[in-house]
Amino acid sequence: MACPTDIEAALWQRGFVHVAGIDEAGRGALAGPVVAAAVIFPPSLVLPGIDDSKKLRPARRETLYSIIRHHATATAICQRDPRHIDATNILQATLEAMHGAACALTVPPDFVLVDGNRAFSPSPWPLKTVTRGDARSQVIAAASIIAKVTRDRIMRALHLEHPAYGWHSNVGYPTRAHYTALAAHGPTLHHRRTFRLAAS
Repeated sequence: MACPTDIEAALWQRGFVHVAGIDEAGRGALAGPVVAAAVIFPPSLVLPGIDDSKKLRPARRETLYSIIRHHATATAICQRDPRHIDATNILQATLEAMHGAACALTVPPDFVLVDGNRAFSPSPWPLKTVTRGDARSQVIAAASIIAKVTRDRIMRALHLEHPAYGWHSNVGYPTRAHYTALAAHGPTLHHRRTFRLAAS
């Protein structure tokens, strides 16, 4: 089964060849960066199995990550670290990362599709926000997979430095075990100090 491409197809038919999808991972985490990804596919490409990254098992995401990178016209990522998130706010940091990912594409986009209902502004490209875009647009779903796999790899690497917090499994998100570790050991440099770091 393939994620729909109706939104991209309508843009391809209007002459927008390089349609970029953008999504993020890590917005709700207690620790680690927020990571945004941008993906451009060749017109009319349909890849079976592409779906919202949250619906996929980790091993399947890893497989699709490689498939996407192989078939994409261009992919790019951008991240904002916890210090930047704390200095601005998570929404601003997320929008900056999304904009940075689009700017980092080696093939400039003709049109940009952004997951959600908020986007960076001003945009140097025609842009459309798509609510639940990772379930409605193949190119946004692909971006969600690239962002999620990239961020999970970052958190698994950080787990080796800070094994007490269970980042190999919770990848920085709020879980009971994560809160218990915070209560016992306190926050690391990778925690977002402006987030609620204690269990309610």
